[in-house]
Amino acid sequence: MKFNTKTIHGGQENIDPAYHSVMPPIYQTSTFKQEKIGQHPEFAYARSGNPTRAALEKSLASLENGTYGLAFGSGLAAIDAILKLLKPGDEVLCTNDLYGGSYRLFTKIYEDFGIKFRFVGMSDASKIGSFVNESTKLIWIETPTNPMMNIIDVAAVAQIAKRNKLLLAVDNTFATPYLQQPLDLGADIVMHSATKYLGGHSDVVMGALVVKDKALADRLYFIQNASGAVPGPQDCFLTLRGIKTLHVRMQRHCENGKAVAHFLKSHPKVDKVYWPGFEDHPNHNICSKQMTGYGGMVSFTTKTGARESAVQLVERLKVFTLAESLGGVESLAGHPATMTHASIPKEEREKTGIVDSLIRLSVGIEDIDDLIDDLKQALA
Repeated sequence: MKFNTKTIHGGQENIDPAYHSVMPPIYQTSTFKQEKIGQHPEFAYARSGNPTRAALEKSLASLENGTYGLAFGSGLAAIDAILKLLKPGDEVLCTNDLYGGSYRLFTKIYEDFGIKFRFVGMSDASKIGSFVNESTKLIWIETPTNPMMNIIDVAAVAQIAKRNKLLLAVDNTFATPYLQQPLDLGADIVMHSATKYLGGHSDVVMGALVVKDKALADRLYFIQNASGAVPGPQDCFLTLRGIKTLHVRMQRHCENGKAVAHFLKSHPKVDKVYWPGFEDHPNHNICSKQMTGYGGMVSFTTKTGARESAVQLVERLKVFTLAESLGGVESLAGHPATMTHASIPKEEREKTGIVDSLIRLSVGIEDIDDLIDDLKQALA
């Protein structure tokens, strides 16, 4: 089954044996009848499992060419479950350019529990092995990274992880399984903030994990059930509905993202544009090898280099909405230094390029002429 068909049918066989509905029903129930003590069908209590959630999890596994999917109440809840695989004294090797919420969870929560985090540049995968030590248990990467669009060679990092018997987890939120499938490149765990492109309509907060290995899946399922950070059936239904149009939405996101990136690069008031589709973008060749497109996320700075000019620009936009998040059908603009990455200290942000003049765009699926005209008037 090819990807475009998977978004609609993947993992959805016999989703409603009672009435054979085309879409999985919303099972709005907290518990399920048991015929006898200790004997119950597949579902007993909704924290442990719900038919609507199960349908979504099967779809997630199908999209990522995985075997087991797990849905969580948010992307951070999904990351939290991964970190609960570790114990005090363990070390996580992380890319130094990552989502601010991930950084906050790592440094403000899990460092207090004795987990160590080392943030290093991973654009040159050949250097990563030198940072591995006997305490390292997990490598955590985003690619493309948020918001600098840095590209990390997943297959190369996977070789390092396997050679050192480490887990490799990949945040695939920006790329989505439409553009990139990290499990096929050797990763052990794929994470998504399903709030973003998978849901696609800015009406759900959800996270997801996908794995191939049964033993690893069993450990994560135990954590999911024991910790209880699970989504409700309504949110699962909405996310599954969003997935069914993922392929057509991503086609337009990529088309519009390309047009916006090229417009910005040619504009006299724009300084740097970060979009992995440019041939001079760092690791463009790796991106072209491991992804089937370049996505709809674009970041840029203005030539003034001033925070005030960036803030004024995003506040002047009319079609782009000034808001947190990304990946919805509507175009969004954000100021990472004060929004998504505000939890990272200024000196650490700026080391990776997240300066006060940086603007991040999530390019939606509107008519491209309206998006370009909006940027023109804001830059003017």
